[in-house]
Amino acid sequence: MLILVVNSGSSSIKYKLMDMERETVLLSGLAERIGLHGSKVKQTSDTGELVLEQDLPDHKVAMEIVLRCITDPQYGAINDVSSIKAVGHRIVHGGENFKKSMVVTDELIQGLEEIADLAPLHTIPHIVTIKSCRELISHAPQVTVFDTAFHQTIPKYAHMYGVPYELYQKYKIRRYGFHGTSHKYVSGRAAEILGKPLNELKIVVCHLGNGSSITAVGNGASIDTSMGFTPLAGLPMGSRTGDMDPAVVPFIMEKENLNVNEINDLMNKKSGVLGVSGVSSDFRDLEEAAEKGHERAELALSMFAYSIIKYVGAYTAALGGLDLLVFTGGIGENSKDMRARVLKGLAYTGLEVDEENNNTRGKEIIISKPGSKITAMVVPTNEELMIARETKALV
Repeated sequence: MLILVVNSGSSSIKYKLMDMERETVLLSGLAERIGLHGSKVKQTSDTGELVLEQDLPDHKVAMEIVLRCITDPQYGAINDVSSIKAVGHRIVHGGENFKKSMVVTDELIQGLEEIADLAPLHTIPHIVTIKSCRELISHAPQVTVFDTAFHQTIPKYAHMYGVPYELYQKYKIRRYGFHGTSHKYVSGRAAEILGKPLNELKIVVCHLGNGSSITAVGNGASIDTSMGFTPLAGLPMGSRTGDMDPAVVPFIMEKENLNVNEINDLMNKKSGVLGVSGVSSDFRDLEEAAEKGHERAELALSMFAYSIIKYVGAYTAALGGLDLLVFTGGIGENSKDMRARVLKGLAYTGLEVDEENNNTRGKEIIISKPGSKITAMVVPTNEELMIARETKALV
């Protein structure tokens, strides 16, 4: 069964064509800079790399070009789109209405349109892409897999904010959490590696990248997560502030004479480790600068590690203990130095690090010693496989 996995962003569409009989990737690609100058599609398959510099004015045209690339005689993997049996769409925000993956219907699209203001930069492109796929691959059922769905199990006392309850009722202001598809896949895979039932484990998953989130997983369900109403909350990220006193926002607006759009831009694109270091939002650049004695780069890395340690401690308390700590995401999978900083800060728990195993990048491995009271592990995330599995199960 061939499933096309589609992940549409504000100016991009990532895609993978997967053979679900063997759970293998036939090809993967990216349509980037949609609606911007210099747009193109890059695709990789067994027959090589296809780079198509093409004007992509909107997501519908981009999807048309993507399908052309997938069926390309030389670089594609299929002869005709009729070979695609289903399409799985990653949806960033499902609000309170969408608690699980669902087959697309007209009613579902209407429901997405009604909650689009919760994440307009993502939801509107999602809707356009879904409609385009329904038109261009009309024979194949479409499935939506929501990034927020895994976190719908968080108790109300943990997802509510201390705002007047009427505002929650009117605008659904609450903690939603994100990266849910990743957290679900990684926690399940980690349990498989340990050979223990997922519903018997207390797990903290650290999805660390340019956008980062930490989730407490108890009995296989999310019970708390660091991101909130938007992906701005939690750790100080590549260019996002993370947690801070909300009174800072009007203070900066008044002092710097900023409007709502400008302060939003500052908090999302100019803050985090980029804003603190003045160097980069890329942690590889920060680690290189810190090694050369750059104080603000070192400060940014220390802030990031300290925040992770605090969240792990808090979620250990929320879970009533901790069996397994898992690192994933670009930083979590590849930065042995950041993992070492975090694990050193958790030594008080009896977590013992295997230095040799921690000296690794991008592969599944246990990085704690055999006698450690808490098991630490690296598990590369695979959101596309999780989306394809959910799509297959539904169709």
